[in-house]
Amino acid sequence: MAAGLDDLDRQIIAALRADARAPVAGLAAALKVSRATVRARIDRLVETGTILGFTVVLRGAGAVAPVRAITLIEVEGQGAERIIARLRGFPEIRSLNTTNGRWDLVAEIETDSLPAFDDCLRRIRQVEGITATETNILLSARK
Repeated sequence: MAAGLDDLDRQIIAALRADARAPVAGLAAALKVSRATVRARIDRLVETGTILGFTVVLRGAGAVAPVRAITLIEVEGQGAERIIARLRGFPEIRSLNTTNGRWDLVAEIETDSLPAFDDCLRRIRQVEGITATETNILLSARK
């Protein structure tokens, strides 16, 4: 989170994390400040890039992809850019990040079934230049 946030900024962010659709009037009443103050703070948080966007979180049963996982990927040598380009073509990979430490890449995978998930992992492991993977299936969201 960006430096320079005060307690009110943190309270607004916490409230929006709980309910991104909360009306400004409701936030203002809960935080005991004016609507104009809340609106100005939210606008500033968006303009400075502290808040990058607002999203929808689906309940498990309503989720499009019942199988979700994080796969850690080790890349051989200097082939990361080539492998990233290849993995971008996998529709099951929802996000792909570079990282530090033992692993070079972190992929968030979503599929509609375990057989589809198994197939995706098999295809990832077959990509030339990937030397190792470790996968953790996400079971239930706690926050």
